[in-house]
Amino acid sequence: MRRWQLTGEAVYRSHHATGIEWTPVLRTEVGQLSRILTDQVEAILRAETDAARMKGLVVGLALPGKEPEYLAIGADAADRELSTDSLFPVASITKLATSLALLRLADRGMLSVDDPLARFLPEAEAAQPGVTLRGLLSHSAGLPLDPPAEAAPYQLGLDWPTLARACRQTPLQRTPSTYVQYSNVGYGLVALVVEGQTGRGFPDALRELVLEPLGIDGYLGQDLPRPPALLAGVRGSHAGTPLETFNSPFWQSLAMPWAGLVTTVAGALALVRAFQGVPAGFLRPETAADATRNQNGDLIGGYQPPLSWNRCPWGLGPEIHGEKSPHWVSPEAGADSFGHAGASGCLAWAESATGLAWAVMGSRTAYSGWLLRRGPAIGRTLLKASRGN
Repeated sequence: MRRWQLTGEAVYRSHHATGIEWTPVLRTEVGQLSRILTDQVEAILRAETDAARMKGLVVGLALPGKEPEYLAIGADAADRELSTDSLFPVASITKLATSLALLRLADRGMLSVDDPLARFLPEAEAAQPGVTLRGLLSHSAGLPLDPPAEAAPYQLGLDWPTLARACRQTPLQRTPSTYVQYSNVGYGLVALVVEGQTGRGFPDALRELVLEPLGIDGYLGQDLPRPPALLAGVRGSHAGTPLETFNSPFWQSLAMPWAGLVTTVAGALALVRAFQGVPAGFLRPETAADATRNQNGDLIGGYQPPLSWNRCPWGLGPEIHGEKSPHWVSPEAGADSFGHAGASGCLAWAESATGLAWAVMGSRTAYSGWLLRRGPAIGRTLLKASRGN
């Protein structure tokens, strides 16, 4: 069974003999069926899914002025059929949502991204000269990847308040604005700034500032209304235990503002499109333009080898493609394209020039390397289809 979903004026067709089910399909003005995710595109994506040794994949695609299209292929790791409204733990795509929360406060005049961290969290170890909110969002503040493990042991009883305290206690690793070190700690501190300015716990603030205004079916540290997709390829000492990364209710309960969001492919697509100015009025145009502009000049850095680059452009939340190689996005998307990947095996990305955006949710974590190996080809397929090639 394969399922297509395109929002907009719909017709329904069912071909029981072939096992193909069509759900809402967009009409053109002359009444003809019009879609980008054609049978040919579906066949290519299915081949890429097989090459990635995954049981399933969900993709979303959006062009300016058109309703998004969605396609679900296959099943999750528990052999449950995926649908276009399947929930996924989206890992670091969460950072797009956290960034948007802070940027919305900036648009309201409650803060500036150039404010020093010390204005809001003077007690934080990282509240040193040169550390600004801009630096936190662009990973150039000098912080390490994670808080020290001893400050927030990954064990039963761990929660967001404990993680928040650990973020406050994490010192700088480098001089600010000298290196790009991808940092979860930085986004933990951003969430604390949001909490302080709103008087709300971060999950509630995120819902009010971002998820509800964008119409996103998303959850941070909350009970889920339906089981999320089960992911294959989880690694580490907790794999197969009640503490398993991504898949366990324990992990999902932690409300990590850098990695804990659970949402649909439409939710991930909406997050990256918000940086394109969709919907109008969600961000000020000047804010969206600044957020998708390289903040880091020619600084080197990145995640961890091999994902470290001689030049590591980053925006205020979104990663900027630049000339990074290796990378999970095809160079055809353009050096100024932007978005975010998640270690759970997902991606939300956008072209600056055309306004095209796409999201990919795999049923296998990125630890196997599938996103780095197959992500560019998947994106290239969607780019070509959207351009009529």
